[in-house]
Amino acid sequence: MTVFYLLRTFSSLIFVIIMIGVLSASSIHSETPEQKGYKIAEEASQRDEGFGHYMAKQIMTLKNRQGQESSREMTVKVLEGKNEGDKSLIIFNSPKDVKGTALLTHAHLTKDDEQWLYLPALKRVKRISSSNKAGSFMGSEFTYEDMVSRELDKYSYRFINEESCNDKQCLVLESTPKDKKSGYKRQVAWIDTEHFRTWKVQYFDLKDSHFKTLITNEYKQFNGKYWRPKNMFMENHLTGKSTSLTWHKYDFDTTMRKNEFTKVGLKRAR
Repeated sequence: MTVFYLLRTFSSLIFVIIMIGVLSASSIHSETPEQKGYKIAEEASQRDEGFGHYMAKQIMTLKNRQGQESSREMTVKVLEGKNEGDKSLIIFNSPKDVKGTALLTHAHLTKDDEQWLYLPALKRVKRISSSNKAGSFMGSEFTYEDMVSRELDKYSYRFINEESCNDKQCLVLESTPKDKKSGYKRQVAWIDTEHFRTWKVQYFDLKDSHFKTLITNEYKQFNGKYWRPKNMFMENHLTGKSTSLTWHKYDFDTTMRKNEFTKVGLKRAR
């Protein structure tokens, strides 16, 4: 075997190794913003799986453009879905004019979500149609759509960049609803890289104008895994109105029955 043949074989081997490295590097850098965005959303979703159910108390504070405030107290119950979307029940405890009003939500993985509102004054259950889910929830800056748990495959995603937020490093993620009846064209969220908690969300209307911003803070961890915020502040930049939700008394160990999350159970909600 000649020296020339050995050199040529060695050169070919080096070339193959280099090409493998190039291709490997190329495959890493070829991940699209859409693929990376989906992975971020998937990771955030998976980190919150397995909580089972929980109950919490909530104070909703409405503020108008002139700064006048009014408050409502609610009880929130959430039941995790295993092969389907989560179910939630929001019950108004005060003031008297809304006491007993309750919203039942059945989220679904891919098909349209279902929502029903119980109005005690009329003693009847009203179904919220998909075409009306962009409407204000009880006069707040949150919509009926905002009251539904986010199911992963109901959105398409795009990674925008990484930047600092709240003294943390955050991934900036754009989410676009697949549902044509959504009241949003897209949303942009800031999610921390450590625990994948959402700190800020910008909402864009169907004309792609940024009209609302949600700020969350004071996260607390439960059962060594599940993070929940104490405060959620939604500001409408067009109307000058805002709504804050203050959460307290989270309970992940309370007893909860499935029949509470039915239309029949909705009428008996307390």
